[in-house]
Amino acid sequence: MSTARHRPAAARRSRFEGPGGAAWGRGHARAFAFAFARWRATPLASAATTAVLALALLLPLLLGLALHNAGRLAGTLEASRAISLFLAMDQDAAAAAALAERLRARPEVAAVSLRSPEQGLEEFRRMSDLADSLELLDGNPLPWVLVVTPHAEPAALAATLAAEPGVETVQYDAAWRARLDAWLAFASRALGLLAVLLAVGAVLVVGNTVRLDLAARHDEIALLQLLGADDADIRRPLLWLGLLHGAGAALLALAGAGLIGLLLAGPLAALAASYGGGFALHGPGLPGLSATLLAGALLGWLGARVATGHDLRSLRPADR
Repeated sequence: MSTARHRPAAARRSRFEGPGGAAWGRGHARAFAFAFARWRATPLASAATTAVLALALLLPLLLGLALHNAGRLAGTLEASRAISLFLAMDQDAAAAAALAERLRARPEVAAVSLRSPEQGLEEFRRMSDLADSLELLDGNPLPWVLVVTPHAEPAALAATLAAEPGVETVQYDAAWRARLDAWLAFASRALGLLAVLLAVGAVLVVGNTVRLDLAARHDEIALLQLLGADDADIRRPLLWLGLLHGAGAALLALAGAGLIGLLLAGPLAALAASYGGGFALHGPGLPGLSATLLAGALLGWLGARVATGHDLRSLRPADR
């Protein structure tokens, strides 16, 4: 009885798809053409759906780029920071050079540079607005300074160097690094949660659009089912429609991110130049572009799949 019941449906489906082994390809080509026609037939509704999806993609994209550039900036700052050893005032050039040689022999030290009191005073004179006041000093109040570049574990090395004979003060601020790492970790976790929430919203937006399209085509879908189309045949153009919405939204989000980057590039360059740096924004690159396009298309497809999976079951005839 079961075979007899399903044979008419199989025959109708064969007539609907047509003969030949390329029926799957023809079905997808026909579905894409139909979805593109539906997408162009309702420009305002399609633009509204695409814009909402683009905003849902743009916000995590911008935050991700900001977090990536903040990590680059943090890495630049950490690379430029070193451990400064201020020697006691009674330490002369020979003692400073001897200490520098001992430190260079340590495996955890990458490099050691010497700064004489004269070099320190000249640098302070160039960087300070009190250059004229320095002329009133009887002598040079600055000590010899050793700038140590560590290989790794700078905090532990700084504690060890503080015990070296002749070292008066060790300047190494590890607290700001810990705070910066904590903020970056928090921002990364918050970005992940926000991306999940916005992805759910994007799926619901596409699903609602597809659901409205299904409701408007109720009679057409019933006729297609009588001609032999099954749920996959009816679902296929709607999945392509969702994918088109998602891909279009991803392109729009990337264009928006690029425009915002161009608007911020000038002020950021001026800000970096005022601090003596050359930091510049980095875009998503080819991997980021590909990931954004894939994410947009996947969200559009998933929203359409969820909507059609539920609504087509309610439209399915009783004999199928």
